[in-house]
Amino acid sequence: MARKPIIVGNWKMNKTIAETTAFVNAVDGKVSDKADWGIATPFTDLQAAKAAKNLIVAAEDMHWADHGAFTGNVSAAMLKELGVEWTIIGHSERRQMFGETDETVNAKIKQAIKNDIKVIVCVGESEAQYDAGETKDVVKNQTVAAFKDVEAADAAEIVIAYEPIWAIGTGKTATNEIAEDVCGYIRSVVKDLYGEDTAEKVRIQYGGSVKPEGLKALLEQPDIDGALVGGASLKEESYLAMVAALD
Repeated sequence: MARKPIIVGNWKMNKTIAETTAFVNAVDGKVSDKADWGIATPFTDLQAAKAAKNLIVAAEDMHWADHGAFTGNVSAAMLKELGVEWTIIGHSERRQMFGETDETVNAKIKQAIKNDIKVIVCVGESEAQYDAGETKDVVKNQTVAAFKDVEAADAAEIVIAYEPIWAIGTGKTATNEIAEDVCGYIRSVVKDLYGEDTAEKVRIQYGGSVKPEGLKALLEQPDIDGALVGGASLKEESYLAMVAALD
């Protein structure tokens, strides 16, 4: 079945409200219907980003609790009040630097589903795990844990982002063949969990030093349905170059 590509820029800790407004003004009216285009912004930028009419706007994280003593965190209700309908969960930087675990990823996914917030869940291996040949074991374990107790209908709506940690912000990138091999394997894991129908619906992104000039060839891979883009999503020119690459 045909899956519409989804390309989302993960801004990480970048851009002020003013810079977000300028970006949205420059980009929002120029995206095409060849893909679902979006940006994941810092919490402080979300309201400004929601001025966009065409771009998906996602948070970069979300807490698993409705409310409570969780200093520095943001709840689903807070996102919904802003009109935010998407969130990234389980990015490798959250896992490595901020204590995110497979269990908290799962709890956040279930909280997002309960609140009708769509999820991009990240999986991926470290350089040491890649060198040790453990890539598929790692992504399988992370995927299975992320989808624990998630119903098939909800699972079909979740976007999975395969992000090899060794290729994030390093300038290194997995070849299209490596990316396709792992994304295809992730789809087979989803098939084992839910069956072929759900596995064919799930969109799987690749993330890791994605550049505009390589986007079209990346999306020609049968199991790669989009990209979670870092640095190339921060400048209006390079974001629009990605849009042009698919036209």
